[in-house]
Amino acid sequence: MTQWTAPTPSVPLRATVVVPGSKSATARAYVLAALADAPSTLTGALDARDTRLMRRALTALGVRFEDLPDGRVLVTPPDIFRAAPVEVGLAGTIMRFVPPLAALAQGPSRFSGDPEAEARPVAPLLDGLTQAGVRIDHPGSLPFTVHGNGVVPGGKVTIDASGSSQFVSGLLLSGARFARGLEIHHVGPAVPSRPHIRLTLAMLTDRGVAAQEVAPDVWRVAPGPVSARDEVIEPDLVNAAVFLAAALAAGGSVTVPWPERTLQAQGTILAALAALGGTVSRESGAVTVTGTGRIASADIDLTEASELTCIVAALLALAPDGGRIRGVGHIRGHETDRLAALETELGARGAGIQQTDDGLLLTPGRLRGGLWGTYADHRMAHAGAVLGLAVPGVELEDVGATTKTIADFPGLWSGLVGS
Repeated sequence: MTQWTAPTPSVPLRATVVVPGSKSATARAYVLAALADAPSTLTGALDARDTRLMRRALTALGVRFEDLPDGRVLVTPPDIFRAAPVEVGLAGTIMRFVPPLAALAQGPSRFSGDPEAEARPVAPLLDGLTQAGVRIDHPGSLPFTVHGNGVVPGGKVTIDASGSSQFVSGLLLSGARFARGLEIHHVGPAVPSRPHIRLTLAMLTDRGVAAQEVAPDVWRVAPGPVSARDEVIEPDLVNAAVFLAAALAAGGSVTVPWPERTLQAQGTILAALAALGGTVSRESGAVTVTGTGRIASADIDLTEASELTCIVAALLALAPDGGRIRGVGHIRGHETDRLAALETELGARGAGIQQTDDGLLLTPGRLRGGLWGTYADHRMAHAGAVLGLAVPGVELEDVGATTKTIADFPGLWSGLVGS
């Protein structure tokens, strides 16, 4: 573990930061390229712990990766997937996107991961695969074993995807390779983070797959080939939001490149930053957020973008009147129980904070520096860095947690503050 003291700037920020590619889009692009009918070339794919583990997992199943000049990656699918052990680390995308591919292999593939990953929900995805005709040995969590026989019958499955939209996306991504395709019915509380499902459907459609939401909470993907596609991966807008949020905490302006069109939850992201007191401006290919260093109190629904919760909580802890976050009860099952972790860490730093059924309530407190637990969670580390912009002496227990989605977060963050 690498402890790191979050820098506190003495002057308002003036910076432009280029963030790496989207983890969500990179993971989906790798899986779809592995399922395709020919090689694909990807440009701008994220290079971080989660995506390296995804490459390693797919390589174990027979996919070939070749790094080309200018950051491009050539992905060559296998003629036949092979069974192999799969290490997921702490990545939900691997534990939920790769088992359907292992079901297309011949033989058993055992999935294991970090100790923290054993608490992450995966049973609905495995139950869906079982209904589709796959034999799986599992206790409802990691570790589990997928027994592939080369063919998945598919058909209609019913799951409760209220714990993660990735349960739906994981089934959709491979569904075209199932003999009868797949029809997924969700039964239960609302599915969170629906923009991620829309991203999955769009990426499938781009590859010639007939995939759509045919009725509320019903998704259908037709059987057929997955076409190869060369693709440019867009920036990760939640990672971009971490740097934009710095302008609110420290004052000044921060600019990040921003796609003209995206299926990421850009509306929720920019609306949240504006509600917290930022002035948001868009110009061709970029977004700038300007702040005064004073955070506005706000009541924010993050159902569509729950990955923002840690950052918004850190900002609301700095707001003179506090605020509220709603719609994120499911993040108790993310890399860690994020609501409990935020309550513990922000409370230890002097914030008034308590959990609600679906989020957090923050009230004013006297903030102070000290050790900030990161829980092997990149978003918790990001929150500590944001808090440290306004509270001197916040020391992250392990800044290495940020390598999950940003290879050199300390370098980018120090450059932001130093600029």
